[in-house]
This record gives sequence, structure tokens and C-alpha cells, in this order.
Amino acid sequence: MALDEHPIETRGTASASSGPLNGLRILDLSTMIAAPVAATFLADLGADVVKVELPGQGDPFRGLPPHKDGIPLWWKVTNRNKRGITLDVRKPAGRELFERLLPNFDVLVENFRPGTLDKWGLDKEFLWRVKPGLTILRVSGFGQTGPYRERPGFARVFEALSGFTSICGQPGGPPLHVGFPIGDSIAGLFGAIGILSVLYRRAHDPEAPGEEIDVAATEAVFRLLDFLAIEHDQLGVVRGRSGNLSEYTAPSNIYRTADGHWASIAASTQSIFERLARAMGRPDLLADPRFAANEQRVRHREDIDAIVGQWAGSKRLDELREALDSAAVVFSPVYTIEDVFRDAQFAAREAIVSVRDNQLGDVRMQTVVPRFASGQAAIERAGPSLGEHNDEIYGDLLGIPEAERDRLHADGVI
Repeated sequence: MALDEHPIETRGTASASSGPLNGLRILDLSTMIAAPVAATFLADLGADVVKVELPGQGDPFRGLPPHKDGIPLWWKVTNRNKRGITLDVRKPAGRELFERLLPNFDVLVENFRPGTLDKWGLDKEFLWRVKPGLTILRVSGFGQTGPYRERPGFARVFEALSGFTSICGQPGGPPLHVGFPIGDSIAGLFGAIGILSVLYRRAHDPEAPGEEIDVAATEAVFRLLDFLAIEHDQLGVVRGRSGNLSEYTAPSNIYRTADGHWASIAASTQSIFERLARAMGRPDLLADPRFAANEQRVRHREDIDAIVGQWAGSKRLDELREALDSAAVVFSPVYTIEDVFRDAQFAAREAIVSVRDNQLGDVRMQTVVPRFASGQAAIERAGPSLGEHNDEIYGDLLGIPEAERDRLHADGVI
């Protein structure tokens, strides 16, 4: 099947979204979380994203719990607003189909180990020959260069290597991983920022050559640690674990109330600390030289924390809320997801929305972030089932007859 035997058609390709990125087209070859979520962030804002999976087995991410009746729930959120197809680009017929698909897209997203696409004959020179000006986002654990470039990695590795995990946990205790692969989401955000940066440049220079974006997930997490590097460089400090105590502001901790709830209180500015002291009925704290300013309070943070903890522990959660809210002190109960679902602020903002799914019916998930005064971008669909849009893409977009699609499916190409 030669490339020019079936000219590319454009019917059926328009996104129904009204988001600000409507018209942007992304081909997502990636797997698991970090790179796919980069494409999803843009799909939430209106980009038309087509997710590519291997025939038969699909993305390994489908195997991660939670599941309902064998259907992956996490997948439904991380790959929402995407159309899904199957394609094995390693097969000659699959490569030909890929070559026909690519000109329809502005961005290619991949997260194979560096050099993998090159081994399959899909190096950047080939990609730019097929689609001049293509933006290529490459997400990997450690980047496209360096001695670790070919190492496999997951979020916990990125978090551990970046220094993030070393500051999580109780003093004297083991380092702790947080209960969610936040490193993947951080890498995805940087990937989305990279794509938008290239789009801005292309908006001012449509003839600009194609761009290759290299996102190392470890570097993405490291970047968000902000002052750790300059602190070590200038002061020689190796920051350790401090539990829920903050090492840069005080008082700041999670406190247990009289009725067994947990509440987070943060007095990160002088004015808030002063309001907290008055709300506690302890204006004398303001005259105590140990607590005169944040620098002194951090030095004596165990002392001030014990005072605040004793006061918070003497009150029920509703009493604590009333005292701190009336004093405009930064405070929140520590919510479970059940609490989030019941909260008036989340409800008023419609932060949890109902989305139609072809397998589960209506499912609820987080709404699009950020919001725009001109109108909210919408979640049109949950993550697709395996090969859900094969007929739409291969039939409507590429004009491949049904009999030929059946043959490609039987051959394991799609």
C-alpha cells in the first residue's frame, strides 16, 4: 500500500470542543501516566487528541487499579477527552498507516526510552519529512542525554532521585513516598507547558521549523523544589525530614481536634500569626521574643507548635473552624475524598462534573483547570475503550474500506 494510493481526507476530524485549543491536533503514542497526562491537559482545553495503543493488549496503564467490572477507572480520567485507536507502528503496514496519519497532526507525544522510535525507523528526520513543522514532545525519566538516559523509571524513582522523597517523613524516620505518583503529573504539566511554548512561537512564525521538546521527569520534580539547590549552594544545608512541621514558617502543622478530626493551620505571615495569637486568647505570645518574627518562630517552632497544638486539641472541629475563620487565619480540615464530594465550595464551583462514558454510563471526575472568563472548556468523554475510534479514524479520516480494516485487524496492525 503506497502512501499516495489513499489521499488523506479531512472529514470527521474536527473536534467538537469549544476550548481555547480547539483546532490543535495531537497524536499521542505514549503509555502510562506522565506523557499521556500532558496530552490530556491540552485535550481538556480543546485540543483534538488521538491516543494510540498496541492492538490486543493496549496501554499497560489499563492494568492499574482501581477497576470496576474489569474496566480501569484511573484510565478514564487520565485519558479523558481523547479518541482512541490501535496501531502497531513496528509492523511495516503499521508504519505506512502512521505515515498517512501523521500529516493530520501538529504535535506528536511519545515516552519510549530514548532512541526507541529511531530503531523503528521513526526518527525526527523522518517525522519532519512527513510532517514539516511537527512538534515532538519526548517525556522520559532522565532525559534524552546523559548516562541515565536508557534507564527505565516510574514516578517513585523520579521523586527519590530528585531529592523530593528525602524531605518527606518524620525526623529520624525513613523517607516516605506520597500516596500518589505526583512526579508523573508534574512531568506532564511541564510537557504541556513545552508544547504551548512552541505553539506561541509558531503563532508568530508559522514557518518555524519543527521542534523537539525533551522533558526529563526527574528534572521536572527537581525544578519544583525551588530553594533546595540555592540553599545547599550558598549555605551548605542538606535539608532533611520534618514531618508536618514546616522548616520555613511557623506555626504550621496538622493538629488533632478534641473530637478526633485533623486540621491544617498555617500562619505563614506576621499578620496571620498575630491574628492567630488573638484568636487563641494569647496576645502575650506577641511580646515573647521567641515568637517576635517568623525567623525566631522557625528557630523555636517546636515551642510555638506545642502551644498551638494544645489549643487546637481543646476544641471541636466546628469550634476551631469558627474561631479561625472569624479571625481570617489560614485553616482547613484535612479532607478525605468523601469530604471533597460533600463540600459546599467544590459544589458551588462544580469542581466535580458528570461525564458520559460508553462503558460505565455517567462517571464523576474533576472538572477542567484552569477556567476562562470567556467560557469553560468541557469534558466531552471519558478515556476511550481499546480501539474505540478505529472506524472513525481509519475509515472516516483515511478512507480505508471496511474490508481492508478487517484485514489490518486480523494481521494485528490495528
